[in-house]
Amino acid sequence: MSIKEIQDEIVDEFSMFDDWMERYEYIIELGKKLPLIQEEFKTENNLIKGCQSKVWLQGEQNEEKIIFTADSDAILTKGIIAILIRSFSNQKAADILEADMGFIDEIGLKEHLSPTRANGLVSMIKNIKMYALAFNSKQQ
Repeated sequence: MSIKEIQDEIVDEFSMFDDWMERYEYIIELGKKLPLIQEEFKTENNLIKGCQSKVWLQGEQNEEKIIFTADSDAILTKGIIAILIRSFSNQKAADILEADMGFIDEIGLKEHLSPTRANGLVSMIKNIKMYALAFNSKQQ
């Protein structure tokens, strides 16, 4: 499944909810289903800077695709990183770099987060793109 197809699926799922309380609950549920990062990767190097809560992100290359795992000490943040991992894990580095992030605005996520959480979201996306950049340059 392409990044765009996954993002469209996420937008469709969010459109089923009438209000933001329901959407927050759904984000929390997604966080509970997040495949957790192994404890050995919960290091300072994998900690995302710019997040109010602690978020660890780890990526490794498996053939041509990048597999991401993550965790957070905050339940809502865990759900946010789960949405991003669902979109970008198991995708090619070049595809991640070219991906449109418009789906974040389509589901209304950024506008319904506190300024510090919105900054954290931007930092999470930046870190995912940095992994993709690093793995993409290795492939060329």
